[in-house]
Amino acid sequence: MVTKTEETELISLENQVDNGGGGAWEYLCLVRKLKVRRSEKVVKHGLSILNDAKKRSSLGPDDWTLYEQVAVAAMDCQSLGVAKDCIKVLQKRFPESKRVGRLEAMLLEAKGSWQEAEEAYASLLEDNSLDQVIHKRKVALAKAQGNISGAIESLNKYLEIFMADHEAWRELAEIYVSLQMYKQAAFCYEELILSQPTIPLYHLAYADVLYTLGGLENLQNAKKYYASAIDLTGGKNTRALFGICLCSSAIAQLTKGKNREDKEGSQLQSLAAIALEKDYKQRAPGNLPLLTSALRSLTLSP
Repeated sequence: MVTKTEETELISLENQVDNGGGGAWEYLCLVRKLKVRRSEKVVKHGLSILNDAKKRSSLGPDDWTLYEQVAVAAMDCQSLGVAKDCIKVLQKRFPESKRVGRLEAMLLEAKGSWQEAEEAYASLLEDNSLDQVIHKRKVALAKAQGNISGAIESLNKYLEIFMADHEAWRELAEIYVSLQMYKQAAFCYEELILSQPTIPLYHLAYADVLYTLGGLENLQNAKKYYASAIDLTGGKNTRALFGICLCSSAIAQLTKGKNREDKEGSQLQSLAAIALEKDYKQRAPGNLPLLTSALRSLTLSP
């Protein structure tokens, strides 16, 4: 995840390069280091170096890294001619390289040659079954073809090997949610919360899934995770505040006031409603009547 300081540095350097102030190589290195997506700018500034013999020679062996970076960015921009030219240079210098072979397979994917790309990826995985990039490309390939079941299968196989990849767990969870496979999505978010318990987004997404599943136990747990999302954001998560109100209303309907725990949590419900009204008064006063009406329908208006 890019920090605020890193983002500021990136924007400053980006503006400098765009305005002809130099520093193209430093900018490209920073983009690579932060793993941010700036494909069009990478192609533009990368080619300005690669097409200048003097600038290119000043990089020494790093010019091969730049060829690879520009090739990947060019494929992202659908500048397949540029990507092909860069890969040709790398093929000539590293004829037996699996890393270059990976670029060739990615070019086939970018061209829409799905079957050939799939065969190329399978061959590369036979040589190195632990290549994370290839596993992820297989997932992307399946999604590009609309083969969601294939993407799920590839992601599950990937996570059996790389269980600590948070982005993969999140991607799998989002696919499950899109297919209304909420129990499977819940499992993914549980894994994310266990590994990164201080990220409010995961608590919020897990609470949403539990609320959608319904049932008293799920609603009670959803309420707890909405509360933790509020706590982790310093009380400033509007969606989680709404979640508290919705869960409280649903629990009340299911228990009809007989649930002792729900009675004890009435203060939390009231605080959530008060916080929502305060937030709307500050940021969207015109919508305050709608909020008040909605809260009143939940019998939670403060």
